[in-house]
Amino acid sequence: MEKKKSASSRRAKKPARKGRRTTTHAERHARDLAALIALRDEDIDTSDISDVADWSKAVVGKFYRPIKEPITLRLDADVLAWLKSQGPGYQTRINTLLRDAMVHRSTKTP
Repeated sequence: MEKKKSASSRRAKKPARKGRRTTTHAERHARDLAALIALRDEDIDTSDISDVADWSKAVVGKFYRPIKEPITLRLDADVLAWLKSQGPGYQTRINTLLRDAMVHRSTKTP
């Protein structure tokens, strides 16, 4: 019985195409985008786009997320205990309280 060789083999090279080159996704995308840019607004078919008539459930700023900055904050123990006693999310509550104070103070006239 012959012993099995356990060496990995190299992948074979793909045969070269004669004169033909495939286009990449990026090249097709760039070509399609250039064709769209060249069109006039009147030539673009928008018949398959539905009209949005009811904006009553739209939410302004739904995807807005302010940049957060990690800091160290020293609070009185009783204040921190009160914030934590209201359930998870005490850091969010601190931020909300501070934001409300900021907005309230900035709306006051000096």
